[in-house]
Amino acid sequence: MTQDTMRLGAFFYATGHHVAGWRHPSSEADGGLVLERYVGWAQRAEAAKFDLIFLEDGTGIRDADLRSSERTARSGHFEPVTLLSALAAVTRRIGLVATTSTSFNEPYNVARRFASLDHLSGGRAGWNLVTSATDLEAANFGNDTIARHADRYERAEEFVDVVLGLWNTWDDDAVVIDKASGQFSKPDGFRPLDHKGKHFEVRGPLNIPRTPQGQPVLVQAGSSGPGKDLAARTAEIVFTANQTLDEAVAFSRDLKGRMARFGRSPDDLKIMPGLFPVVGRTESEARDKFEELQALIDPVVGLALLSRMVGHDLSGFDPDGPVPELPETEGLKSRQQLMFDLARREGLSLRQLYLRIAGARGHSQIVGTPAQIVDEMEARFRAGGADGFNIMPPTLPGGLDDFIALVLPELRRRGLFRSEYEGRTLRSHLGSRPPAGYGPGRAAQR
Repeated sequence: MTQDTMRLGAFFYATGHHVAGWRHPSSEADGGLVLERYVGWAQRAEAAKFDLIFLEDGTGIRDADLRSSERTARSGHFEPVTLLSALAAVTRRIGLVATTSTSFNEPYNVARRFASLDHLSGGRAGWNLVTSATDLEAANFGNDTIARHADRYERAEEFVDVVLGLWNTWDDDAVVIDKASGQFSKPDGFRPLDHKGKHFEVRGPLNIPRTPQGQPVLVQAGSSGPGKDLAARTAEIVFTANQTLDEAVAFSRDLKGRMARFGRSPDDLKIMPGLFPVVGRTESEARDKFEELQALIDPVVGLALLSRMVGHDLSGFDPDGPVPELPETEGLKSRQQLMFDLARREGLSLRQLYLRIAGARGHSQIVGTPAQIVDEMEARFRAGGADGFNIMPPTLPGGLDDFIALVLPELRRRGLFRSEYEGRTLRSHLGSRPPAGYGPGRAAQR
């Protein structure tokens, strides 16, 4: 795949990305808890030649408001690496990206988990590195509150160095399996890591050999200053949220402009913002589909969703009043700022704001015909604001089927997306390289 074509991820969020999507007739409402549903969605995405499947995750329920939690389908879903390991057995080419936090895990376990997935899938694994952001998650690990943003990223910086180091403790050709001589691996083919840092002490080596890609692909989802520095140094994909074309171009220039400091080329990082498409054969059909979803939003759920996005309990405010001035939190800093900027730019009330983000949660939202959706995708792609998109279907499987049937043909007609896979690994789909100093692996170039 050339640099002139887009990369596309299929972002599976249980029953769909719209907060009320589980209530829609086209939704498989039990999808987050039934493997066969994910198998069907994954095989659809692979047949359509998506670059990757993307799964988010958190280490706790989303909402302390149980009235809201009991009215959503987001409170229970599979652990993502476990799920992708199952999907690796029923797919062959599509990449498999799972989210795992550096805040409440240990580097050795994460390195082993994703190396195993890369072996199981034949070189299709990716790790979406995040830091946890809520007190609800912290409370599941013996803490009253989440750590400060700066502290979380300091830990994440060391965490990723340990994981990269562990993946590099085995040489490409360390395993020889010579039955005649009795030699399974070269005596100098793997080595300890002996990492001693502020947060971690890890001896190593990893107890699984070098993976088919050399190392799994690193994905980063933070858009704060520390998040962008971490991505510029280590990531091959960045998942982000930008509301306008100008914001997207500025973000891309800033992020890719940081890469030279780390000896990296801008082509080795693909920016893939989220995109929430509601597509119809006519504009009125698309609008009708969207309004049908919006009508299903429970006000309790909508306000709770917005409270989580801004990091403050908004239940005591007038939902038809303006978005109040609120202090910055230690949670989702970049998403909080995005919410405030959107509300002030468009003069939205709290109710209007939660209705606005109920599907995309701050990511780009396009409601229209295939041509209208592709026009906006192409504009951002041609301007350098995106290398592709993480597609966020409003419902599953209906929203995914609509995108495949209606939008992909228009992308292909314009020469913006592949018709066939050219390679077999996630990294070959992306056309990227891992951070400097880490080997390519025996299958990375296939």
